[in-house]
Amino acid sequence: MKRIKIKELLASPPVGSDVLVKGWVRTRRGNKNIIFIALNDGSTIRNIQIVAETSRFGEDLIRDITTGSCIAVTGRLVESQGQGQDVEIAAAEIVIYGKCDPETYPLQKKGHSMEFLREIAHLRPRTNTFSAVLRMRHAMSFAIHKYFNDKGFYYLHTPIVTGSDAEGAGEMFHVTTFDLANVPLDSNGNPDYSLDFFGKPANLTVSGQLEGELGALALGEIYTFGPTFRAENSNTPRHLAEFWMIEPEMAFYDLNDNMDLAEDFIKYLIRYALDNCSDDLEFLNNMIDKGLYERLRFVVDNEFVRMTYTDAVRILESSGRKWEYPVGWGRDLQAEHERFLVEEHFRKPVILTDYPAEIKAFYMKQNDDGKTVRAMDVLFPGIGEIIGGSQREEDYEKLITRIREMGLPEKDLWWYLETRKFGTAPHSGFGLGLSRLMIFMTGMSNIRDVIPFPRTPKNAEF
Repeated sequence: MKRIKIKELLASPPVGSDVLVKGWVRTRRGNKNIIFIALNDGSTIRNIQIVAETSRFGEDLIRDITTGSCIAVTGRLVESQGQGQDVEIAAAEIVIYGKCDPETYPLQKKGHSMEFLREIAHLRPRTNTFSAVLRMRHAMSFAIHKYFNDKGFYYLHTPIVTGSDAEGAGEMFHVTTFDLANVPLDSNGNPDYSLDFFGKPANLTVSGQLEGELGALALGEIYTFGPTFRAENSNTPRHLAEFWMIEPEMAFYDLNDNMDLAEDFIKYLIRYALDNCSDDLEFLNNMIDKGLYERLRFVVDNEFVRMTYTDAVRILESSGRKWEYPVGWGRDLQAEHERFLVEEHFRKPVILTDYPAEIKAFYMKQNDDGKTVRAMDVLFPGIGEIIGGSQREEDYEKLITRIREMGLPEKDLWWYLETRKFGTAPHSGFGLGLSRLMIFMTGMSNIRDVIPFPRTPKNAEF
C-alpha cells in the first residue's frame, strides 16, 4: 500500500478506506484496552489520531510507542467518535521505525522556551511552532520565485565568494586556504595574498547587488536569492551572521517604478500566505502573536504612504515624543521612529525616499540638490524597515567621485565602473531579507527562530 501524507488525508478523507500513514508520535494516551496516538508527519500542523486496541498488538510494541518515536500505521479511516477531529484511523498494523527514550527525549508534552529550543535546533522542527515556521519559509521562498518568474524576471546566481564589499561596511568574513598558524608574508610584513587560492583577498558576500546590476544591464530584469554574510558582532534579536536575501535589479526603472514593484511584491507574498498557509497562520496567530492576522491585513488592505526622509524627520521632530535615539536631519532613522510613522502617525505602511547621501551607500543615484540620494525604505508595523533600495547612479563621473570620497578601493570595482562607460542606463533595485520577512509573516520575535540553524556571534552549532 502506498503511503498517504496526513495533509492529503485530511483534505479529502477517504472514509471507509484502508490507508497507510507514517510519522512521529506527538502524544500517546489511553488505558490497558485502547490507546490513542497523535501522529504528525510534517506535512501539516494538524495530527491524525490513531486508535489502537491493545489486544491486537504485542505488549512490547505498545510500550515502545512513545512521544517522539517514528511509526508506520496501516488501518481503516473512520469517522471519529471523539472531539477534536473528524476522522481517525483504526489501526490494523503498526511498525516501529525508530524508538525514542522517554527519559531522555527533550520534547515532552509541555511548554518549552525559545531559548531552550535553540539549544536543540536539531529537534525543534518537530514542534508545532517550528514546523509551522519552516513550512511558511518554504511557501514564501516558492512565492518569491513564482512572483518574479511570472513577471518575466531572470534568476541570476551571483557569487558567494567575492573580492568586493557592496555596502562599503567592511564587516566581511575572509575566505582563505592559508594555514593561519603560518601565513606567508610579503616584504612589508603583510599576508601575501598572491600565494592564496584566489591570488587576492576574498570574502563571503554581503550582497549580490553589484553583480546583479551587471545582469540587469544585459537581461533587463533579474533577481538574486541566496545566502549573504555579515561579520557584525551584534547579539540582538534582529541580526544574523548568515541570512538569505532577495535582490531584484531592473534596467530602465526609476525610483517610482522601484517603489511600485516593492509594494506590489510584498503584498503578493502576504496574499500568497493568506491563501495557501491558513492552518499554519491560524496556529501562529493563536499561539505566538494574536495580532498576526491583523498586521497582515493592515499591509494588503492599505495603499503605502510615500514621502521624503526630510518630511519624515519634520514629523518626528514635531511629534512631542521623547525618543531613545535622537532625531535630526542627517541621522539614520531607528526602528522606534519608523514604527511611529507607520503605526501611529499614518496608520499605513510607509515608503521613505531621498535620504541624505552621507548615510547611504556609494551606488545610490545623487539628486540635484547635492545632499540627498534616490533611496527608498519600505516601513512595516512591528519591525520598521523591511525593504531597502534605490535608483542606482548610472553617471560614471558622479559614481567614481563618490567612490573616491568614501575611500573605497577603486581598483576592485573597475568592472562595476565599466558598465557606466559601455551603454549605461537608468536602473534600480532593492533588497528584502527573507528572515526579516519571516518575522513579520509569523509573529516570531527573534530572528534566530525563523531560520533552521541560526549563525550568530560565538554560535555555529549544528
